[in-house]
Amino acid sequence: MADALTILLIEDNPEDVEMIQKALENGKVLHDLQVVTDGFEALDYLRGESADIKNPRPDLILLDLTLPLMDGWKVLEDIKTDPNLRRIPVVVLTNSLAEEETLRAYDLHANSYIIKPMNVEQFFEVIKKISQFWLSVVMLPSSTQKVRTGDQPGS
Repeated sequence: MADALTILLIEDNPEDVEMIQKALENGKVLHDLQVVTDGFEALDYLRGESADIKNPRPDLILLDLTLPLMDGWKVLEDIKTDPNLRRIPVVVLTNSLAEEETLRAYDLHANSYIIKPMNVEQFFEVIKKISQFWLSVVMLPSSTQKVRTGDQPGS
C-alpha cells in the first residue's frame, strides 16, 4: 500500500491483535499494520536487524507494556532514546490504571497512554479514535507527504 500509513503494533495477546486489526479495517484511514509480539522482535523490526528486507518505518507505534522477553517499558525507553526512532509517536495501550505507570510512560516520552477497554464495542471505538487522531488529524514527521485517507482532497 503505497499511500498507506504504517502502524507497528507491539502486542502479544492474539485477541487484542485481532480486535485492533478489525477496528482498523472498519476505519477510513489507509493503513499497513505490522505486528510483532515481543520487545526484542519490536526493536529488531525498528532497527532492521532481523529481516532480509528493509521493514517499512512506522508512522505510529501502538505499544502494549506487558510483553514477553523484553517488556514494553524497555521498548519505549529504547525507542525514545534512539535518535533514529524517537520521533515516531508511541501510543501506549495497557490495562493498568495505576497513576505511577501513567507518569512513568509520559516520563519516558510516550505520546499518549490509553487504557484498553474491556468490551469489544468500546475497544473498537478507542481504536477508531486513535486512528482518526494520529493518522488523519496530526501531521506526522515521517508521513507528511502521504495521503492520509481514502478520500480525495476537497471531497
